[in-house]
Amino acid sequence: MCSNLILMGVVGKPHGVRGLVRVRAYAENPQTLEQCGALQDDQGRKWFLSWRGADSVAELRDANGAPLADRDAAQALVNTRLYVPRAALPEPEEEEFYHADLIGMEAFENGLSLGRVVMVHDYGAGASLELSDGSLVPFTQACVPEVHLKQRTITVMRPEEVSGEEGRGVGKRQKTEVQP
Repeated sequence: MCSNLILMGVVGKPHGVRGLVRVRAYAENPQTLEQCGALQDDQGRKWFLSWRGADSVAELRDANGAPLADRDAAQALVNTRLYVPRAALPEPEEEEFYHADLIGMEAFENGLSLGRVVMVHDYGAGASLELSDGSLVPFTQACVPEVHLKQRTITVMRPEEVSGEEGRGVGKRQKTEVQP
């Protein structure tokens, strides 16, 4: 896949019998998928998306404007990734970053390379950066105080110690505090 394409969503299961599909949007605002025009899949095909009601239900139209014919056509697109060119997206606000812009950046701590960012994980409680050495770094101002987009580097300041309460039961979240 071309590196200037940004993953915006993935086609999920069909909805009904008329060719509608569920789409998992990766944009902060799912309307972005509808507003950015043509989406492209891994095979280079162009798709236009229109949201239809609630629950992430969408109509997909091909480059000629034809909607998916039926449930079978919708089923054939399950797990299809939908991309847009990076240039089609607006520049992020200050102190905001597209995940795709962070991947590949080299991470430095105290002037020493920790490796490159290979993945950005975001499970809803805040993003974390996975480095090529396998370590995870919370993507917070405290742990990643500097991001240099032009130099493709980040500065990392990992906490020296993380301590938790001892003797807690299995299955309960432990209270932790970070000590510099």
